Amino acid sequence: MQKETTIHKKVSSNSAKKNSRFDATDAANAFLFIAAFIGVWQLAFSLGIWPKVLMPSPAMVAQTIVGLVADSSLTIGIGVTMWRLFAGFVISVGIGGAVGLAMVKFPSFGKTLSSFAVGLLTFPSIAWVPFSILLISFNDFGILFVLVMASVFSVMISTYSSIRNIPPIYIRAAKNMGASGFSLFRYVMIPAATPSLIIGLRQAWSFAWHALIGAEILITTLYGLGHILQIGREFQDMGQIIAVMIAVFAIGLLFDRLVFVKLEEKVRARWGLDQHSQ
Repeated sequence: MQKETTIHKKVSSNSAKKNSRFDATDAANAFLFIAAFIGVWQLAFSLGIWPKVLMPSPAMVAQTIVGLVADSSLTIGIGVTMWRLFAGFVISVGIGGAVGLAMVKFPSFGKTLSSFAVGLLTFPSIAWVPFSILLISFNDFGILFVLVMASVFSVMISTYSSIRNIPPIYIRAAKNMGASGFSLFRYVMIPAATPSLIIGLRQAWSFAWHALIGAEILITTLYGLGHILQIGREFQDMGQIIAVMIAVFAIGLLFDRLVFVKLEEKVRARWGLDQHSQ
C-alpha cells in the first residue's frame, strides 16, 4: 500500500513538473509572439504606410492607455463590462442548462427544440440589437438581453448533446450497482458529461463576449468598453480605439487561460484524458 502511495506521489510530482514546464514554455511563446507583433507594428509605423492619425505607434497607444487609466475611463469601462458579462453569462447558463435538461427528459420536445436552437444559434447577435432597443430601450437590460440571446442557445445545445452522448454502458453499470433517480443523475450522468459541458460553456462565453461588445457600441449607456470604443470612432481617435481593442483582447485571453483552460485541465486530469499525450 505504501509502495502504491509512493508511486502515485511520484507520478503526481512528475505531472506537476511537466505542467510547470509547459506553462513556462507557453508564456515564453506568448511573449515572443507579442514582441514580434509589436515589432511589425512599429516597423509599419516607421515606414509611414498609413498616416499617423490612422496608425499610431505602440508608444502612442501606450500613452493613450495610461491616459484612460488615469481618468478612470478604462477602469470603470472594464468594471461595467465585466459585470454585464458575468450577469448575462450566469443567466444564460441557468436558462440554457435548465432547458437542456428538459430536452433530455422529454425526447420529443428535445428533438424539436434542438433544431430551432441550432437555427437561432446561427442568428447574428448584432441582429438582436434593434429588437432589444425597441422592446427594452437603451439601458443595461437591453444589453443583457442581446448577450443572453447570443449565448443561451449554445449552453442549451451543449447540455442536451453532452448528456445524450454519454456512453450507455455507464448508465447500465450504475443501474446494476443500484444507482437510480437523482443519484444516477448526480454521480454518473453529470460527471460523464462534464468534459463536453465545459467545451460548450467555453463556446457560449465566447459568443457572449462578442455580443456584449457589439451591444455596448450600439446601445449607448455612457459606460463600458464598447462605449469607449464608440467615442474613439466618433472623435476619430485611433489610439483610443486600438487601446480598447487591446483591453478586450487581453481580458478575453486572461479569462480563457485562467478560468476555462485551468478548469478543462483539471477535468481532463481527473478523468484520465491526458494519458494519451504522455
